Amino acid sequence: MPAITVEDVTQLVRIPSVGDRPNVRPVRDVTTAPSGLEGEGFPVRRAFAGVDLVDLDPFVHMDQMGEVEYAPGEPKGTPWHPHRGFETVTYMLDGIFEHRDSNGGGGVITNGDTQWMTAGAGILHIERPPAHLVASGGLFHGTQLWVNLPKVEKWAPARYQDLRGSEVTLLASPDAGALVRLIAGDLAGLSGPGQTYTPITMVHATVAPGARLELPWRPDFNALAYVLSGAATVGEGRRVSTGQLVLFGPGDVLRMQADARQDGHAPALEVLLLGGRPIREPVAWYGPFVMNTRDELSQAFEDYRAGRLGTIPAVHHTPSHVVESRPDEEAQDPRPRSTEAAYPARRRRG
Repeated sequence: MPAITVEDVTQLVRIPSVGDRPNVRPVRDVTTAPSGLEGEGFPVRRAFAGVDLVDLDPFVHMDQMGEVEYAPGEPKGTPWHPHRGFETVTYMLDGIFEHRDSNGGGGVITNGDTQWMTAGAGILHIERPPAHLVASGGLFHGTQLWVNLPKVEKWAPARYQDLRGSEVTLLASPDAGALVRLIAGDLAGLSGPGQTYTPITMVHATVAPGARLELPWRPDFNALAYVLSGAATVGEGRRVSTGQLVLFGPGDVLRMQADARQDGHAPALEVLLLGGRPIREPVAWYGPFVMNTRDELSQAFEDYRAGRLGTIPAVHHTPSHVVESRPDEEAQDPRPRSTEAAYPARRRRG
């Protein structure tokens, strides 16, 4: 898992120590991501499956794509598809992925690069491996995160950011036992290159066997940790391993310690850390659109069918019913609402 790295972690700027009495965030829950297929058939782990939207806010969805070694002719991507109302963040660890969109954005990402697409009022895009990789086969591993937009930004013009791995802010833990890649947001007074409408922090950390990582974390942000590979204890001692998501409670420090013995495939702990300021607005999510109301979803599908977003195939493997969250009703029933919707066209196939 190369991502972006350095030969000598001790030469990096050190993250300040959190002190002798850190307010460590407790572990609220640990879930295991189920496996599935996305797009034209590439394997994914559904990182947020089974977690309430209220607890994820401002995040909506995340897939770990791969890790898979393709034979020649096997690499797969997604067909053209629409989005509205949120941002997609595609982070490539191993392999190569191409992106094109109807707003003129696009590029190729490889180890440690990120494509940040703000769908806003609406956009069409396609993601696929380049032709030479399809011919040769090879390793493919990355993540795609969906970040919700507040109501006032859902109609913002679409935009695209092509972030090179070399632009990522690289930091070291106080004892240099961990390499911390700051992709977006603020951490210990430093900033990552990603420009976000919704205030978030996105970090990829590599923690050496037996090393401890303690990170200062904004108390007004939520906190999630997804284990890309390896094994560790988090919080005050909860064990986690590859493909598990940790939901943290309140506090201002994230703590994790890599197991002293990692398996040969994962010589170190690789973990994606996410936090954001909750939007606390109603969510109505159906397929490729994340809006505030069912009427806005209806309008998005009407615009799609009318060609105002272009004419392309449907998105697959996203909810085939409306998923709603109403923060104002949390005290009575915090579970997201899930109601069948009458959208006969562009319904999920698979």
